[in-house]
Amino acid sequence: MMHPSRQATSVLLGRIAVLALAPLFLLTAPAQDWSQFRGPNASGVSSATDLPLEFGPQTNVVWKTALPAGNSSPILAADRIFLTAVENDTLLTFAVDRATGRILWRRQAPRPRRQVIDRPANGPASASPVSDGRNAYVFFQDFGLLAYGPDGNELWRMPLGPFTNPFGHGASPVLAGDTLLMVCDQDTGSYLLAVDKRSGKVLWRTPRPHAQRGYATPILYTDPDGMRQVIVAGSYRLSGYELKTGKEIWWIRRLPWQIKPTPIVENHTVYFVTFSGESEPGQQEILPPFAEALAKLDVNKDGKLSKTEIVDERARGRFEEYLDLDRTGFLEERDWVQLQERRLGESGFRAYKLGGKGDLTESGLLWKQAKSLPNVPSPLLYRGVLYALKEGGILTSYNPETGAILKQARVDGAPGDYFASPVAADGRLYLISEGGKAAVIQAGAQWSVLRVNDLNDGSKSTPAFAGRQMFVRTYEALYCFAKP
Repeated sequence: MMHPSRQATSVLLGRIAVLALAPLFLLTAPAQDWSQFRGPNASGVSSATDLPLEFGPQTNVVWKTALPAGNSSPILAADRIFLTAVENDTLLTFAVDRATGRILWRRQAPRPRRQVIDRPANGPASASPVSDGRNAYVFFQDFGLLAYGPDGNELWRMPLGPFTNPFGHGASPVLAGDTLLMVCDQDTGSYLLAVDKRSGKVLWRTPRPHAQRGYATPILYTDPDGMRQVIVAGSYRLSGYELKTGKEIWWIRRLPWQIKPTPIVENHTVYFVTFSGESEPGQQEILPPFAEALAKLDVNKDGKLSKTEIVDERARGRFEEYLDLDRTGFLEERDWVQLQERRLGESGFRAYKLGGKGDLTESGLLWKQAKSLPNVPSPLLYRGVLYALKEGGILTSYNPETGAILKQARVDGAPGDYFASPVAADGRLYLISEGGKAAVIQAGAQWSVLRVNDLNDGSKSTPAFAGRQMFVRTYEALYCFAKP
């Protein structure tokens, strides 16, 4: 029988052990809330509480870790943070300890090619990882997909591409149970890919012939009949695909091309923003069939249009970048059909009721707004109010049921371009400009600016949250912020 004093000591040590482990459990439990780009189903909404109002390089810093450049956003898995980067032309995946910021491992991805990106706003490490809570799955446009175990052991790899996307890729992979999903939209050969996360085996690959270059991340939806679907926003069309088979179930037409914001879905309603400078309401144009265009413009009667045969000077000046999608040197029938769709596309902030099949363009529309549309940041629905953040720091709140504008104003002290999407937690919105101004907004129909923090460094990454902590990536470092 144990001596009473030893028994008391044992109990005391046991209590100390439990208390020592408690912070670990508190850390790991909420991490699954931010396991992909923009958190749960890319909604941008976190259950984190007691977050700091003030934060910056010298304020409420738990830790700071220097990292190579990358536009991908941090994601959380148990006690780890995963993100991607590029250093000296090397593609890298990092695992960082959440408690200390220590780099646990870094792995180099193959880079068989170097895609030329025509816009400096993007880069070769823009897609955010996704995690099942243990493993990490990453995508690089210059290689394809890779899967890593918790210790950095490579589970499998899948080369993809090369891709014909002159502005680079922006979509991130997502998980639906054991299915890993990746949309690869480009000027030719676009598709939606489903892969078994355990083996890397292709489950299905659905062509998206209408889609050109696109940047929106897929989201998940379950319809009233229980069918699990994948929603993808792309050129000219928002589509819902059956998760099990990849079959397109419904679609919404007449969107612009080059869709960047990711949609959000709630209560069988999808909200999505589409913007193009050439697709303002009233600019739409019905182009004649290709045969009619050939009869009018095809001087040498070879059944295709060369650059010199294009009479419109503006179109001729953009021939290689916008018209000749397959880079053959000619405008052929597929190029023309895409141009027809493009001229019909209309920018707008839309809400659609889901649950139907086929073409929902007219039947599912709830409302449409055309004012102050974002180019890159995704919309946000939080506590019954809908938000959109336009470049220049213009924040708009909407009634999600009617689309009516509740308040629209510039966020004082946080001007400039925005590539990070707005996120919400603890009754507040968090906005980070490319110039590194981090605005904290009191959420609500008549939102107000609580504080603008200066990160002293630029950022294109969307923050992540867990527990009482927020994780912010700048161009040079990853920060963990929390109250003392």
